[in-house]
Amino acid sequence: MEVGTQHNWWYNQLFTNWKKFEVIYVSILILLQVVVYVIVPDSVIGMVSGVGGVLCLVYGMKGRKISFIFGFIQCVAMTYVAWISHAYGSFAMDIIYVISQPIGWYMWGHDEATRSFKKTTRNWIFAAAFVAWALGWLVLSLLHGQLPYFDSVNFVVSLIAQLLYIMKFKENWSLWIVVNVVNVLYWSILTFQILTGATNVGTLGANLSQVALQIALLFNAVYANKVWASGEADNEGGAGQSAAK
Repeated sequence: MEVGTQHNWWYNQLFTNWKKFEVIYVSILILLQVVVYVIVPDSVIGMVSGVGGVLCLVYGMKGRKISFIFGFIQCVAMTYVAWISHAYGSFAMDIIYVISQPIGWYMWGHDEATRSFKKTTRNWIFAAAFVAWALGWLVLSLLHGQLPYFDSVNFVVSLIAQLLYIMKFKENWSLWIVVNVVNVLYWSILTFQILTGATNVGTLGANLSQVALQIALLFNAVYANKVWASGEADNEGGAGQSAAK
């Protein structure tokens, strides 16, 4: 097998040092997005958001800078989906996500190692996230957003998780697990409301693509939590090295 350093940066970022299990599950997650679009082909933007989101978080799981390129694409698409769905918390956060992508690109280029908080600090961060969620719920309720108790997770908890992600703190994945669980419920409820005629806000295809995306991201967050804890995501997940078994 050729040594990874003989390839250019793009090749090393995209294709080197993948485990067979990772290749299989990434393929399944992307296929899930395509299948949803084939079933309900009314939102190309929704599918773009879904595929971009899967690639962003998968490469993020590997600790690779290229994740921010896919993240930018996903966030722009998701901003539109959130707007037409009146998911104002998600919309606000997606704007922040768009801005955070080049910041993350810069910061990851200057720090190759993941890091972790001490237990006491970690507990304070999780407590602060809970308080922020409650305040966000109140604000979104006043704005008459859809399902504000769920959308608040997108509005505030996601922000904390994204900041930790950009700074390469391992605890970001614990918060993303919470965010993704809530988002599976959130977008499932919105999808059900459209199916039953309870609302005409948003589109069925866009909402279904987000359900599929959040399921994919939840699985990825659980796996990424393990990968980052083991140190496998350090040094861009071994980009350029020989493929792992």
